[in-house]
Amino acid sequence: MKVLVTGGAGFVGSHVVEHLLRAGHEVVVVDDLRTGRRENLPPGVRLYALDILDPRMGEVFEQERPQVLSHHAAQASVAISLRDPELDARVNVVGTLKLLQYCVRTGVRHFVFASTGGAIYGEATAIPCPEDYPPRPISPYGVHKLCAEHHLLAWSALYGLRGTVLRYGNVYGPRQDPEGEAGVVAIFTATMLRGRPPVIFGDGLHTRDYVYVEDVAEANLRVIEQGVEGVYNIGTGVETSTRDLFDLLRELVGYRGEPVYGPPRPGDVRRIALDCRRASEAFGWHPRTPLREGLSRTVAWFRSRLGERP
Repeated sequence: MKVLVTGGAGFVGSHVVEHLLRAGHEVVVVDDLRTGRRENLPPGVRLYALDILDPRMGEVFEQERPQVLSHHAAQASVAISLRDPELDARVNVVGTLKLLQYCVRTGVRHFVFASTGGAIYGEATAIPCPEDYPPRPISPYGVHKLCAEHHLLAWSALYGLRGTVLRYGNVYGPRQDPEGEAGVVAIFTATMLRGRPPVIFGDGLHTRDYVYVEDVAEANLRVIEQGVEGVYNIGTGVETSTRDLFDLLRELVGYRGEPVYGPPRPGDVRRIALDCRRASEAFGWHPRTPLREGLSRTVAWFRSRLGERP
């Protein structure tokens, strides 16, 4: 199949691109390169350096005529969504709507949407949280991702476009940007490798469901190849506190200091982990990478990137 991956030069998107190529599919990438990097892409992959809100996106669809759209381009920071909710809405809602229009116009058969399980459910009382738990997001980012999900499902019903929503946990692994405001594993790892104390916002007892990026890419490949529709959590079902994450990374990095504690951040949920049994039953996906193993691979990648020896 020919697959167009938006955000394909970014952290998660580039791993999805690699998995698709290894499986023999043709891949085209759209990425505005604000956070994505050309070097994340394998040689020979066609890249359109465009924002998804750029009117020229229509020309890309007309020229390439993909069968599948894998939509990973996003504004992915809860903190930025609180500072500039209109920006978040333009990218995550309007951007998705424009892509849906292009898909219907050019005959795309399958739209796979990278959503969030960490922000959509809000302060859930059922943990691990299943897909049918009533979503109550507490940040503009979570609200807009949920809105985009509803648009996709509505367009699927209206026009017969196959729609798949993948609600990710906290994805981590090689290529994650340590300079942004999201991605605590990358931020902690790079900070400690540079000999500085990382900042824990709040008391360190907030929990997240950390899922390795290669496992996430495998989930994307499976739903694309099997033509799966519906809404699916992609995580591990395991809660890990921020303090426990710091302790694991400190050991792997060899850092001897303590973190700095800052005030809690608005919009951050207290606890979350995702029930992923639906993905297992529908397309045979399971998270394969234990947290310690995934963190070890991630630390090794950051060591090589920062020029340090293991």
